Amino acid sequence: MDPHLPAPRALTVVQLPDGTYTYTEPASLPAQQVPQQVVQHIHQAPPDRTVQRLALGSGIGAGAVAAGVYFGPLLVGALTAIAANLAILAFLAVALTWGVVTVVKSVGGPDGKAAASSLRKTRRG
Repeated sequence: MDPHLPAPRALTVVQLPDGTYTYTEPASLPAQQVPQQVVQHIHQAPPDRTVQRLALGSGIGAGAVAAGVYFGPLLVGALTAIAANLAILAFLAVALTWGVVTVVKSVGGPDGKAAASSLRKTRRG
């Protein structure tokens, strides 16, 4: 070491408030405050997996559980579509029957009224 040079000092890198970095001596730094630690516990209920637990506990494999999870909503959707189609068909049957009865009553005269009443009786029975 060269005796004419000053003794090396320990320097610390510090980030200034404007974002730049500089070297400084640790003794010139202000005493750092220890941030207060806040412990927050967040409790959240786990999702309900009763069916999966029962299925896995009864010895069936994970493939069957996955199939149930995948095909269950598909089955519900298919049954809903079928029910909607049946409701539309029932509405059409009622509307067409009402239309036929109305036309037969208005056009047919006494024979039409008798036919309409017999049609009404067969529909009720």
